[in-house]
Amino acid sequence: MAKQKITVKDTEITIFRKEENDYISLTDIAKSKNFEDPRFVIQNWMKTRYTIDFLGTWEKIYNPVFKRVEFDTFKNEAGTNIFVLTPQKWVEKTGAMGIISKAGRYGGGTFAHKDIAFEFASWISAEFKLYLIKEFQRLKSEENRRKTLEWDVKRLLAKVIIECIQMQ
Repeated sequence: MAKQKITVKDTEITIFRKEENDYISLTDIAKSKNFEDPRFVIQNWMKTRYTIDFLGTWEKIYNPVFKRVEFDTFKNEAGTNIFVLTPQKWVEKTGAMGIISKAGRYGGGTFAHKDIAFEFASWISAEFKLYLIKEFQRLKSEENRRKTLEWDVKRLLAKVIIECIQMQ
């Protein structure tokens, strides 16, 4: 699981790939609002009815083992004064795959599929979301250029080897 970093508005954000999907650190994004306790920023976002609807809809589309009954319980409680939801509880109770919560001081935190991370970023601010998308696209563009270059080099190398063999 190779990690990459981008910088958005002076905030370093970690990205990693899992099963052909990009996951972006919500913890890093939240640090742009509250550097000392980013988990509270994430929890505040997760307790809104709109967020629960969004997360549930995303999981229904992409996750065949999503536990809809548990989701309905969260949906009914969302927005009330006593409702608190952590990323760990969301994943544990619903079998969610759009959010990954890792324990640990180094390399730990809450990561989300890029669709969910962009939604979270828009909750932080529209400006932050736009800069995040721009930097993410720049990173992907660089990756594609690198892959194309690697493929061209491999193709040229194979051609040279074949020509050398034919000359012998």
